[in-house]
Amino acid sequence: MISTSETSTRRLRGLAALVAAAAVLTACGSSGGDTSADTSTSATTSGVSLPVTPVTVTLVDPGAEPRSSLVPAYSGEQSVSLTTRTTVTQQIDDQAVQDFSTPALTLPLTATPDGNEVSLAIGAATSADQRLTDALTPAEGSSAGLTLTDAGAVTALTIAPADAAQDSARAAIEQALNQAVYRSISFPDGDVGVGAVWTASQQVISGVTLNQVTTATLRAREGNRLTVDLRIDQTPESTTLELPDDAGSLAIDSYTMTGSGTVELDLTKPLPVAGEVTVGGTQQYSDPEGTTLLRQDISDSLGWITA
Repeated sequence: MISTSETSTRRLRGLAALVAAAAVLTACGSSGGDTSADTSTSATTSGVSLPVTPVTVTLVDPGAEPRSSLVPAYSGEQSVSLTTRTTVTQQIDDQAVQDFSTPALTLPLTATPDGNEVSLAIGAATSADQRLTDALTPAEGSSAGLTLTDAGAVTALTIAPADAAQDSARAAIEQALNQAVYRSISFPDGDVGVGAVWTASQQVISGVTLNQVTTATLRAREGNRLTVDLRIDQTPESTTLELPDDAGSLAIDSYTMTGSGTVELDLTKPLPVAGEVTVGGTQQYSDPEGTTLLRQDISDSLGWITA
């Protein structure tokens, strides 16, 4: 006979991959109010359309004079490299610590805007893991697309992997682009100056549904060039996590995820031109009986460098 403790441990082991995957972020939204989003993944003639959740932007402080609006006007081709890295370690009770980290990935991107539609050509991606680098080689030539609002919010992400791309490469590219979408910046309505502060609220939907609040501060502006400081705070929407396939539920005993960074933007370019953002924290889950605990430490970082 399987004991209650053994069942709880199996549940938590089954949760491991789910929560580890939830550590990698997935979406973004709009200025001055909610935008609608289709939350189902669907295939299109040009690739796979991934769900993007809406964003609500609120201006907290307009900043110092002189003030003017932040209105993107994309033009010309842009070449940047996106680098992502995620560290996830976890422990069930006093068992050995497990590592679900994903290796650093560098993704060269060439962005070509057409109004608020942006085509992304994906170059020769590399990884700190040589096996993943080898798997990524046939993925060169993959493409993606973004749909943006007038305020710079992402409302749609489409990914079209190259036919020869391996599954591990497809997953790594999707993960990196999703993470970038959730770290993107939406601009507020109204005129702002240096020192302006605004918040962007949205849900991050993965294994755990999180309410994410990004606080942006305009640190400097020179023409179209902006330097923006970010603070990110995430809290779970519920105190309970429902497991897939009717496998029961777990209590979210504690959940801390916060982060910060600085990003440099050009209002004529759809992607950041430089910067880095890191988010991390700890979580604890338990079975309904409270006899088995799962603890996790998570950190993810994202960086942009102009090629």
